[in-house]
Amino acid sequence: MSGNPLKQLGTLGQSVWLDYIRRDLIAGGGLRRLIEEDGLRGMTSNPAIFEKAIADSHDYDDDIRAAALQGTSVETIYEALSQRDVESAADEFRPLYDSTDGEDGYVSLEVNPHLAHDTNGTMAEARRLWTALNRPNVLIKVPATANGLPAIQQLIGEGISVNVTLLFGLPRYRQVAEAYIAGIEARAAQGKPVQHVASVASFFVSRIDALVDPLLEKLMAPGGQEADLAKKARGQVAISSAKMAYQIYKEIFGDERFSKLAARGARTQRLLWASTGTKNPDYPDVKYVEALIGPETVNTLPMETLDAYRDHGVPKARLEEDVQEARRVLEGMPELGIGIDNVTRQLEDEGVEKFNKPFDKLMEILAQRSHGHLV
Repeated sequence: MSGNPLKQLGTLGQSVWLDYIRRDLIAGGGLRRLIEEDGLRGMTSNPAIFEKAIADSHDYDDDIRAAALQGTSVETIYEALSQRDVESAADEFRPLYDSTDGEDGYVSLEVNPHLAHDTNGTMAEARRLWTALNRPNVLIKVPATANGLPAIQQLIGEGISVNVTLLFGLPRYRQVAEAYIAGIEARAAQGKPVQHVASVASFFVSRIDALVDPLLEKLMAPGGQEADLAKKARGQVAISSAKMAYQIYKEIFGDERFSKLAARGARTQRLLWASTGTKNPDYPDVKYVEALIGPETVNTLPMETLDAYRDHGVPKARLEEDVQEARRVLEGMPELGIGIDNVTRQLEDEGVEKFNKPFDKLMEILAQRSHGHLV
């Protein structure tokens, strides 16, 4: 077995993807080295990642200048920049995609975050991006909002591969898996091929603890029985949620309904652990990697977490350890006056806004740079 902890995750059935994209990483050969040396198997992007990449570098200036001189709108400039990076990254991953028969090697691009509550707008943009990118190893990111669910089902039915993003709660996860399966069923019923339709369900973890821990810490302060319960739950709600999501995954994709589709070549919709960078400095920097290692899963890591795991990760399949304790943690939330469904609803609303803000900021940056090139 390789001594590189990142590569060892692959032997345990988990694919490591990078939650980061930037032109110099691709053009400078850094991405290729990550694929070859660390066993990197995919890449995700979002508006916040692109905002940082474009704002913090001059790698994109020539493209911005050329587009500005043609009178191109800032939205169109953004699409051109982001699509070029996704295409380049997808081309780097294409040999892996081919050698794994479409199991891995994917790069994700998100629909405009302002469409999070617009079903028809999401579908129209997803179709347009899918056609423009024209590569089998891209995933179009669609948020797991109530209005995103019918879009996910329809897009899967059309053969468009989808990364379902901004997923926080277990009831919503069931709906996401149902949307995927219903889309595959509709496609199969039309006699269309299903084996190359791919999807992941991106379950966000660290943001759950970031919201719940302060509530638990307030309850811990006075002492007593409630404080003891809160202390046990602190830092455990996110991992407990993910562990229960994996149990749901095994249930849904292990039953007879899906087995009929699997017989026709359909793939499971793997769970992808997102938001895996540790936000609380009190916790280990690889907390949301170590606890969630299991087969048929993906962990998408920010660069700092990837570097940390390479340095001191201790790979072991832990995703199905302490499942009963995970269930108890979640069942104990109402006793503490914490409604987990309210928490996940708040996180979804905040998550949409956390992508809208950097997207809007990026539009401002592109407008300023475009204007600067025209003056």
